[in-house]
Amino acid sequence: MCAATAGYQGQSVLVLDNAKKPGRKILIAGGGKCNFTNTRVEPQHFICDNPHFVKSALARYPSSEFIELVERHGIDIEERDHGQLFCQHSAKDIVDMLLTECDWAGNQIRLRHEILSIQASAKGYLVNTNQGEFQAANLVIATGGLSMPKLGATPFGYQVAEQFGLSMANTRAGLVPFTLHDHDKTKFEPLSGVSLPVVISAENGVSFARDLLFTHRGLSGPAALQISNYWRPGESVSIDYLPQKPVLETLGAMAQSKPKQTLKNALARLLPKRLVETLFDEAQLEIQISQLNKALQAQIEQQVHRFAIRPNATEGYRTAEVTLGGVCTDELSSKTMEAKKAPGLYFIGEVVDVTGWLGGFNFQWAWSSGVACGLAMTNR
Repeated sequence: MCAATAGYQGQSVLVLDNAKKPGRKILIAGGGKCNFTNTRVEPQHFICDNPHFVKSALARYPSSEFIELVERHGIDIEERDHGQLFCQHSAKDIVDMLLTECDWAGNQIRLRHEILSIQASAKGYLVNTNQGEFQAANLVIATGGLSMPKLGATPFGYQVAEQFGLSMANTRAGLVPFTLHDHDKTKFEPLSGVSLPVVISAENGVSFARDLLFTHRGLSGPAALQISNYWRPGESVSIDYLPQKPVLETLGAMAQSKPKQTLKNALARLLPKRLVETLFDEAQLEIQISQLNKALQAQIEQQVHRFAIRPNATEGYRTAEVTLGGVCTDELSSKTMEAKKAPGLYFIGEVVDVTGWLGGFNFQWAWSSGVACGLAMTNR
């Protein structure tokens, strides 16, 4: 996006990539369908030490413009829950579109170029690679974060920032599944494969209404991924398994029509049977719903609507979709992405301390920050 934008403005642009093929992370995104943006992208959908930093770039290049670009290239798209937009056919359509834009803009793209060193020079920046040196007035670092090292993720972008005196916000895995402590893992392992809509909350009060998936390792699905961005080691998350129905009122109504129905059978009409059997003892489940005492009612309310669990950890960068933290936004211009301490040096995308929610927001940050940077370089 940055290269094409700058190229269309008349700049001579060379893209250096260490990978064997471009856009590998795009290709696997969204199960191979690429959730490339969202119909509604607002600053509150991003985590950043400076919540105002994203406003300029998002306003300059909103999601509607990227959607228009996708449609202009004839890519069939589909909208899913929560405004998420996907390719109907393949994520490769997005990669092909970007490569086409770069071609039309006159960019050069060179793969398998390992960057060995970067130096400031009288003419800008000297980039030394395993296939020769390159000189440029402007240098853009668009190297992403630490997520999914199998796809080539490295701390290279952070190292460049530190080389030029830029401060960093601590990094950690984001949009990532949870693992559980052994006792909880043993308890919930039989639920592997069970999915249901929940409201999940972090201790800081942030909550999301999304689907939760139990796995043989712990908790996953959109609910777990979303809340992982707000979770800290040692904290609990709270789960409402039945957010649309007050469980005690619902059981009370059931008791009017079928008073001899067991708690097990009644709850199994509201929640997955295996979850019900995990949350309550067998003896409790055999009690008739017309005979629930106050103590058991309170336990039902707690287990169903405010179930607290303390994850052991996350699965880490291996499966994380994004990296929280990165180059401090205070070090960059929010309008151009240029480093304040190093004229002509820019940082865009995930390498910056900007992390979006699940749902296409991180891709939109890539597009928007890339455009902001590409436009800025025409002024040098």
